[in-house]
Amino acid sequence: MEYRRLGNTGLKVSRLCFGTMTYGSKTWRPWILEYDEAIPFFRHALDLGVNFFDTADMYSFGACEEVVCRALKELGASRDRVVIATKVFNAMSDDPNDRGLSRKHIFKSIDNSLRRLGTDFVDLYQIHRFDYETPIEETLGALDDLVRIGKVRYIGASAMYAWQFMKMLATSERLRLAKFVSMQNYYNLVYREEEREMLPLCRTEGIGVIPFSPLARGFVVGNRRTEDWGETIRAKTDDYSRGQYYRPLDFAIVDRISAIAEARGVNNAQIALAWVLQQPGITAPIVGATKLSHLDDAVCAQSIKLDDAELKSLGELYETRPIMAHS
Repeated sequence: MEYRRLGNTGLKVSRLCFGTMTYGSKTWRPWILEYDEAIPFFRHALDLGVNFFDTADMYSFGACEEVVCRALKELGASRDRVVIATKVFNAMSDDPNDRGLSRKHIFKSIDNSLRRLGTDFVDLYQIHRFDYETPIEETLGALDDLVRIGKVRYIGASAMYAWQFMKMLATSERLRLAKFVSMQNYYNLVYREEEREMLPLCRTEGIGVIPFSPLARGFVVGNRRTEDWGETIRAKTDDYSRGQYYRPLDFAIVDRISAIAEARGVNNAQIALAWVLQQPGITAPIVGATKLSHLDDAVCAQSIKLDDAELKSLGELYETRPIMAHS
């Protein structure tokens, strides 16, 4: 396993971040793996050298954080040797104050997340989306207080426009508040809109980039079909993916991935992830897993170095498309 500094901080994280949205309660999504099914994945991730674990309060409405806590403790993972990241923003109940980035919701949410995670602090606390209803100064002030009292070590952001992120960075600088050190954004071979603004901004400002869905929710692995969506439970029930992919151009890009994978004797996931890892400024793609081999593929992707011809083949078909995943 390789390790990188997270942005301009001194924090070292594994080159692959273990995304845990897949684990929690089937009452949230039918493809979720519950604790007994999930723990082998945490064991394997730790054995492979992963030290970076990403979750969110809204995943399985808190059950995911509980699985992360239980698994890491049962496997004897030292709290000092793992980096735990979670998020705040999404509605956790029908209470109008139990959502967003108000001071009230942030303070309530961090305490709930710490309780579920069984820890006194979170290494990386991320705002899950931009809040159009709360003043930026209020959100940043609350996050700064969490850093100062020790409940949070670093703060990060996710899925917003570059002008919004830059406004927040500038406000932090002006008010001398804790600054965001990372951006968790949507980025893969079939969705590359972040190249136009967010990625250049992050490189300029020294922000660590931990992209989610580097395999396009599994679309790039080559097992999706237009007639019945695909073979897996997630493919058949993931309405979100149906609205984002499945265009003829998306399938054409997957064909390019398949051709290179076949020529190299590896699988599509390894090629698609290797491409993300090779893009400038990427710190640690977030990788989920429903099979142990998914983690092995991710580790192998670190050692694949695509040549100029392969990079050109993979990138030349892409066409700009509407912004997604900001809401």
